[in-house]
Parts: sequence; C-alpha cells; structure tokens
Amino acid sequence: MFCFVLFCHGSEAMKSMTSKMMELNLIILRMILESFGLGDHYESQAQNTTSAFRFMKYKAPPPSNINNALGLVPHTDKNTLTILCQNDVQGLEILTKQGKWVEVMVPKEAVMVFVGDALKAWSNGRLHAVTHRVMMSGDKERYSYALFALPKEEVVIEVPQEFIDKEHPLLYKPFNFAEYFTYFTSNIGEDALELYAGV
Repeated sequence: MFCFVLFCHGSEAMKSMTSKMMELNLIILRMILESFGLGDHYESQAQNTTSAFRFMKYKAPPPSNINNALGLVPHTDKNTLTILCQNDVQGLEILTKQGKWVEVMVPKEAVMVFVGDALKAWSNGRLHAVTHRVMMSGDKERYSYALFALPKEEVVIEVPQEFIDKEHPLLYKPFNFAEYFTYFTSNIGEDALELYAGV
C-alpha cells in the first residue's frame, strides 16, 4: 500500500486509497475474530460497521521550539479500528502499560492499526485500546490519512458470552455507541469508557 501516492495525486488516488483501506479493515476484523474462534460473528460485525476518513496535517514546530512540540494530545480512539498511514515524517508515540511514552517508527509504505474503545469493550478487555499522541520535531510538516471503522449509530456494544468466564468476568455493560461518543465529547477523559460502561 503506497501512502505517499495519496499525498501527491488528487481525488482519484484518495478514492483508491479509501477503498483499499476499507478492504484492509474488513480483513483485519476477520483475522481478529477468527483468532478468538469467533469467526461466526464476522458477518454481523461487518454489517454493523460504517467508516469515516480524516486527512490530518501537523505543522512543523516554530524555530523556538523545534524539538518535542505536541502535535496531537494523548488519547485512545473511540471507534472499533483505526487504520493510519502517513508521510515520511515520524512523531507517533504510544503509552506503554508501564506508563512510558515510546516513539513508533513507522516503516515507509506501512500502515498502523489501532484498536479503539468500541472493540476493547466488545472483547471484554481482551484487546487493548492504546493511548497515543503525536510529538513534532524538525522542520517538516507531518501528513496522515486515517480510516476510522465505527459501529453504526444504532448499534449496541455487548460482550459476547464467549468472552466471559471465571478468569475474565464481565467488564462492560451493553451500551449504544453513538450515546457513548456523545458522552465522551461532553466528558473528555482517559477513563471515559470505564466511567460510562464499566461494570
């Protein structure tokens, strides 16, 4: 997948890239479900998924602050899956479970995939929605393009029984994704999912 083509050519390249990213999203979703032995959930998950796309530009920091300027605040994605491609300017960082920020060196022509809150909740916490941010340095602008796969407005996120056992008690009560997203936009915080849907 050649992300740089998107940034160099017009709308036809964007249409092609968007289509490829949508296909990739469904492939990844199927792989995740099958890895848990839940391939029979794929059709309903795919049918209940829609997508949004975003083109993002991060300005180079001013000369007075050329190193480690915050480009995007720390957050988890709220959706199901995010597929992100970027130009050659790095800056993506993830927060480890030990509380340390680590820069992710994304190889050229590669994509990053993030699990969002919706999939974390549906998997009963088996999948982790990683906190990430963008830190800018140097004198070049950073461009990225992302597909955000998300549940349709009416979808209720509910943990399948297969994810609940003695070692994995229920962590999240059923919730409507659109209502959760509305809650988050009014109560922005790292623990929004736990506060809204935690058992």
